[in-house]
Order: sequence, then C-alpha cells, then structure tokens
Amino acid sequence: MPSTISLADAPPPAAKAPRRPVSASQRFTVLPGFGLSLGFTIFYLTLIVLIPLSATFLKTFTMTWDAFWTTVSNPRVVASLELSFGASLVAAIINTVFGLVVAWVLVRYRFFGKRVIDALVDLPFALPTAVAGI
Repeated sequence: MPSTISLADAPPPAAKAPRRPVSASQRFTVLPGFGLSLGFTIFYLTLIVLIPLSATFLKTFTMTWDAFWTTVSNPRVVASLELSFGASLVAAIINTVFGLVVAWVLVRYRFFGKRVIDALVDLPFALPTAVAGI
C-alpha cells in the first residue's frame, strides 16, 4: 500500500524571530559624529540664509508705503530689475532652444560621445548651483 504524505503530517512553520528595533544612534555607525557634523552644517547654512533675509524683511516692514515706493521706483532699482529679468528671459529662451536641439539629437541619433553629452546634460541636476559657482 503506497504511503501518502498530507499537509496535516507536515511540521508547523517555524516562528520568526522578533526583530530588534534599531535606535537612531546605531543607524550611522560607519561615520562617527555624522549627526553632530550634519547639525552643525545645517545650523550655519541656515544662518547664512536667514540673517540676510530677516534683515531685508525687517528693513522693508519698518518703511512706510511712501518710502517703500520711493525706493522701488528709484531709477537704479528699476534698471537693475530690468537687467535681471531681461537677462533671465534671454537665458531661458536660449536654454529652451539649445535644450530642445540637444534632447532631439540624444534621442534620435547614435554617435560617439553620446553618453558624455548625456552626462553633461544631467550634471546641473546633480551639482548644486552654489557648488558650481565656487
């Protein structure tokens, strides 16, 4: 008589061992002092950004509307705003045209150095503007 094995004869599955929770201090054991240096860096970068912004807001909010309008309508301020926005508009138009051409060429054609050009296109997304300026 043939012997049959049924699922009822199988041993029950082994219980999984409970996982130990990992504390925050054990997560970055590869770089000792990572949390302290990250906090220090974020603190000073925040100060570099917040001090000028807060000074600008405080100066603006202490002005009257007449003083504010006089400052904003100053010919030097208007000229600087026109130059900034004009240069931004020209740069955006040039980048749009060349970006479309480069994207078209990268998608449509196979050529030597295609991967290098593709990497150069991706570089601004990986490299912050402040680092590129330094």
